[in-house]
Amino acid sequence: MTRLDLSSLRVLPLAMRDSLLDVEKILVPPDSPAPPLGDAAAASVTLAAGKIREARARGASVILMYGAHLLRNGAALIVTEMLERGWITHLATNGAGSIHDWEFAWLGRSCERVAENIADGTFGAWEETGRNLHLALLAGGVNGAGYGASVGRFIHEDGCTLPAHGGIRERLTHPDGDAPALAELLTEMQRHALAAGRHEVIHRWKHASLLAQAHRLGIPATVHPGIGYDIVSCHPLFNGAMIGRAAAEDFRVFCGSVDSLDGGVVLAVGSAVMAPQVFEKSASCVNNLRVQDERPILHGHSIFVVDLQDGGGWDWAAGEPPATSPAYYLRFCKSFSRMGGAMRYAQCDNLAFMHNLLHALRA
Repeated sequence: MTRLDLSSLRVLPLAMRDSLLDVEKILVPPDSPAPPLGDAAAASVTLAAGKIREARARGASVILMYGAHLLRNGAALIVTEMLERGWITHLATNGAGSIHDWEFAWLGRSCERVAENIADGTFGAWEETGRNLHLALLAGGVNGAGYGASVGRFIHEDGCTLPAHGGIRERLTHPDGDAPALAELLTEMQRHALAAGRHEVIHRWKHASLLAQAHRLGIPATVHPGIGYDIVSCHPLFNGAMIGRAAAEDFRVFCGSVDSLDGGVVLAVGSAVMAPQVFEKSASCVNNLRVQDERPILHGHSIFVVDLQDGGGWDWAAGEPPATSPAYYLRFCKSFSRMGGAMRYAQCDNLAFMHNLLHALRA
């Protein structure tokens, strides 16, 4: 069996990359007119706004699960206002969402030419992205923080502080639940010559970072990555154990928000894989514990799924299609249709949906 030594990967300065999106050009002002919607999508927006108001009135969770394109389409300021007004109580994204979040906050630009860069092995091989996201997770991990909280704090506070080797070894003599993270940090500091002390990384565009804004506001933000899914895998610092540990903590935090979802709302916006997969497991975990405690299972929640695909030509209000229908294999609809709440699918641009939703909530 042959395995590659990824520590020999050559990485380049992020500023050298031909980044395709400039954050100052894509950010959409919340006060700008929202684009018109078709009748079905507009009805979903109106219904979602009402359900969100009801949820917040009863103290139930409103969870936004989103893919990276929501950031790439410039929705950061729109979602930030929804966080500030208390209309969203939890953010959840995938690994790509966290990467664009950081790159926009630090460089002001993100996205690359995938086909061209894969051909010469430079796709994802960017020094600052891999280094700083790993720094954030290493620093946060020894304090028990998950992926989203670690990156959000790193951006908001413009860097992190790594403890001295002696301090790490001292903590390891009294092992606790943080022992694996401490050992991982010490190993990586020695292997990659990461200095103890302050690592200052100035983020000039932190207003474009949803993870930083969630940290500022004290709102849970979780990241649900896959090992080998994201460009941080193309860096000598790549450490799957560290990423997995941070993601595991975020799954537990996400489950906590799902446990407060009775009568609440899930917005699954432009996330065809992460959102349905993570939500269905979290709902099962919540119900497992509730059954043991003789509590009612998760109920009364509303789910709004937003994507550009046509939904398989199926009326999802009628329930799950048969396995003979192509719609049956649309995971982002099928999984959510099984989650106990009322699921509504809106075929709609994700930015347009969120912009119209903000205006509807303001009304």
